[in-house]
Amino acid sequence: MNIKPEEITSIIKSEIERYDKEIKTINSGTIIQIGDGVARVFGLDDCMEGELLEFPNGVYGMALNLEQDNVGCVLLGPEEGIKEGDVVKRTEKIVEVGVGENLIGRVVNALAEPIDGKGPIKAETTRPIEVQAPGILERSSVNEPLQTGIKAIDSMIPIGKGQRELIIGDRQIGKTAIGIDTIINQKGKDVICIYVAIGQKQSTVAYIVNTLQEMGAMDYTTVVAATASETAPLQYLAPYVGCTIGEHFMHQGKDVLVIYDDLSKHAVAYRTMSLLLKRPPGREAYPGDVFYIHSRLLERAAKLSEELGSGSLTALPIIETLAGDVTAYIPTNVISITDGQIFLEGDLFYSGQRPAVNAGISVSRVGGNAQIKAMKQVSGTLRLELAQYRELAAFAQFGSDLDRDTMMRLEKGKRLVEILKQDQYSPMNVEDQIMILYAAVNNFLSDIEVVSIKKFEREFLEYMNVHHREVGKAIVEGKVLTDEVKGMLESGIVEFKKKFLNDGV
Repeated sequence: MNIKPEEITSIIKSEIERYDKEIKTINSGTIIQIGDGVARVFGLDDCMEGELLEFPNGVYGMALNLEQDNVGCVLLGPEEGIKEGDVVKRTEKIVEVGVGENLIGRVVNALAEPIDGKGPIKAETTRPIEVQAPGILERSSVNEPLQTGIKAIDSMIPIGKGQRELIIGDRQIGKTAIGIDTIINQKGKDVICIYVAIGQKQSTVAYIVNTLQEMGAMDYTTVVAATASETAPLQYLAPYVGCTIGEHFMHQGKDVLVIYDDLSKHAVAYRTMSLLLKRPPGREAYPGDVFYIHSRLLERAAKLSEELGSGSLTALPIIETLAGDVTAYIPTNVISITDGQIFLEGDLFYSGQRPAVNAGISVSRVGGNAQIKAMKQVSGTLRLELAQYRELAAFAQFGSDLDRDTMMRLEKGKRLVEILKQDQYSPMNVEDQIMILYAAVNNFLSDIEVVSIKKFEREFLEYMNVHHREVGKAIVEGKVLTDEVKGMLESGIVEFKKKFLNDGV
């Protein structure tokens, strides 16, 4: 076989021409220490803070400590099978999650992955979990009410779309119940709700999801659950993921409500992570930036300007206190970030006043801007009258001889307190709230026995919705109590009261 040199040369030339040189560099490091869900990695020189890192076995981690000779990471999955000496790769992306319409009605974990057994979720797009909050020029003032359906809150501590209102109180006195009632009350009001459960028992989360399904509220709700059995990093990420899911809808011009239940456990999860990463501890062993983790989360709640679509994200963070101590570290931090707080008191709860809202300490810094005019008209003197009643009731324990005016105020106060009681999972339309509060504030209930007030309220609202439907319709459409509407309402109250008192005889 005779091969000519020029043939060999031409073959080599053509091979050189067809050769495609591609060098792929992967920035990687080596694990030098791992344990307790925390890893130290050597060699990731260009790593970013908050960057997603790829560990062996398909587990991801997040870079948090950028030190001189290594990077401190937290694992977002099980550490079984990952050992010292294993290679860790950079993804060159900040932690991000899938968002979109397909998450509505689903229960997801802290990485927005489904945990409800209803199959995978096809996300429309992804968003980074850490973004800068909207600036002053990107916002408009909070001036549209977000009704909770709870008389005590909508009348005295109103919440507006885009507001951050803290729900604070001891354990087991109805904080979560207020959040769930608020979600149930958004039915048919075109508000997307997100409930974030941080560090709660799985049975509690399952009960809440079941309740929302029974009430038909899961049709517009997403539940983000990082339960007590999850690792601290996942509990830490959960509220940011919930906020990110909500922001996607806010930027589409929609109204969103996010409930963080609760940020006390979120702070504890962050403390656990920080101590494992050997960050220096501060007061109560929390790291120095524990204020910042909550402020950068809650500042993302906003009512956007018209140019940006007028969407809103309303945040209802929950904080658990110990023996009613609102001066503890985390409660004072979150109080200073939010636009007001709803304070629930154990003594009121155990005395039968539910929801156990303390109207004296509770405040909304948006105030009347987040109320329709009709509600402002009936609730104007409510807070003052309740405060006077509590003061008089305290003094009345010591003295037996009370003048007629004091007796009248005490009797009216008892009826107001009774009217503000409300059953769980039974939020009320704003027109119904206004009608019954009008009757209470204007002394129409003075001749109704206190024990009969609940029965009177229930039957009165049924009567008005059947025989005087035009009153409720006028309140909803006009949003103001004109003299004409007041006249119709008063005649309806008098009519029903006569019937109620005659039936009781």
